[in-house]
Amino acid sequence: MSDRLLKFLFRAAPVRGGLVRIEDAWRQMVTLHDYPPVVTRLLGEMVAAGALLATSIKFNGALVMQVHGDGPVKLLVVECLPDLAIRATAKIAGGGVADDATLRDLINRHGRGRFAITLDPRDRLPGQQPYQGVVPLDGESMADVLQAYMRQSEQLDTRLWLAADEHVSAGLLLQSLPSEGGTAATTDTDAWSRAVTLAQTITSHELLTLAPDAVLHRLFWQEALEHYPEMSPHFACTCSRERIGRMLVSLGRDEVDSIIDEQGSVTVTCDFCNRQYSFDAVDATQLFTRGGTAPADEGTRH
Repeated sequence: MSDRLLKFLFRAAPVRGGLVRIEDAWRQMVTLHDYPPVVTRLLGEMVAAGALLATSIKFNGALVMQVHGDGPVKLLVVECLPDLAIRATAKIAGGGVADDATLRDLINRHGRGRFAITLDPRDRLPGQQPYQGVVPLDGESMADVLQAYMRQSEQLDTRLWLAADEHVSAGLLLQSLPSEGGTAATTDTDAWSRAVTLAQTITSHELLTLAPDAVLHRLFWQEALEHYPEMSPHFACTCSRERIGRMLVSLGRDEVDSIIDEQGSVTVTCDFCNRQYSFDAVDATQLFTRGGTAPADEGTRH
């Protein structure tokens, strides 16, 4: 299996971690778009981080990571579900993107970039809204941005090592857990600093070329670790005709009708998977009168 995520816990120490390596799912995402290599790398690092963070949060719903940039890259989005179904997309302004562009060049050129994480519950209670934390972009790498977010919004000491190219998205996460009940349930007081020191020896090349269990052994072979069941990240898009239909209803009948009058139909392309959904005049009538989103039968068309 090429897409694997390993979770582990240091015994006798409040330190947990995760290792992820995504190949097949990442290549599916890459082939759907033609991003410049530097944007592919940045988005791939976010994909790895999204998988790692999603498995570290006890939450039944979607974790959505967004970068709102003020450079040539205007938007980066990664969505991860509890079963590690992942999708990702980027929006780039016109003009070229240099292969050696830095993160600041790409998304924080004027210092107005923002990073957000949204937790969208799967089964919302009445009146319940998604939780969102937004912070300024802070750092020279995607790992820096995420670590700053976790420090500001979650007050959780987190370290990330991320790597990506057009073939592999990979990452390592370490978190220092708060003591329970105000007392430290540990006999290994140096575990956090030791774990970070060991993890800092990992290279991007190793993350991209070694299997997760090989990285785990390479870094922590002398540590006593508790292992959790392995997980399998995979690409899946949650777009649907029903969702697009609800979006069109929110636009209003007049707006939809005006587009159909001009273009013959409304066609919406999913930014994540490039699937197209088309609604003609008959579909629109069905949508606004009965709430149905299935394409109208040929017999009903005139």
